Amino acid sequence: QVQLVESGGGSVQAGGSLRLSCAASRDSFSNYCMGWFRQAPGKEREGVATISTNGGRTYYADSVKGRFTISQDNTKNTLYLQMNSLKPEDTAMYYCAAHPAGTVACRAISLDSRGFGYWGQGTQVTVSS
Repeated sequence: QVQLVESGGGSVQAGGSLRLSCAASRDSFSNYCMGWFRQAPGKEREGVATISTNGGRTYYADSVKGRFTISQDNTKNTLYLQMNSLKPEDTAMYYCAAHPAGTVACRAISLDSRGFGYWGQGTQVTVSS
């Protein structure tokens, strides 16, 4: 069983920054696909960014490219999402997700939430104009 706990959400003004963290319970996340997803009220959950822990290959939604950066700290079993130049449309509940997958499988999963089996409870991000 894998437990994921997000933190770092909050309220910021447009143009501001936040860094989300996801603490994972496993001792090792070698050969995992890990990602950040978000869901705004009345909208479907969408993929924001994912990373293959085996090699570090990353994938981003077009809407966040150049503004968000996903990274991992294997020594702390923690996943991060650095969010810069935030916009009101980034307002959503942000979820951390993980699934055992090698590099090729993670590329196939990419930003599809159906490919992830483990989910955190979410952290709210609110961006005001």
